[in-house]
Amino acid sequence: MKLIVLTIVLLAVAFAGIAIKIWAKKDGEFAGTCASQSPFLNKGGEPCGFCGKMPDEAECGKENVQ
Repeated sequence: MKLIVLTIVLLAVAFAGIAIKIWAKKDGEFAGTCASQSPFLNKGGEPCGFCGKMPDEAECGKENVQ
């Protein structure tokens, strides 16, 4: 029973932390959400599927959404 309560408390703390981060960020967005920015995930140097930016460009932007 103690293990179940501890698990629920830890999950609640994790969800609260994520909620606070979303609430504190401008427009509730996480920074650096493009997978193309990670050399581990984009080994072919392909553009972002969301905004179309190349991996060498600064950051993902919604203004380029196609």
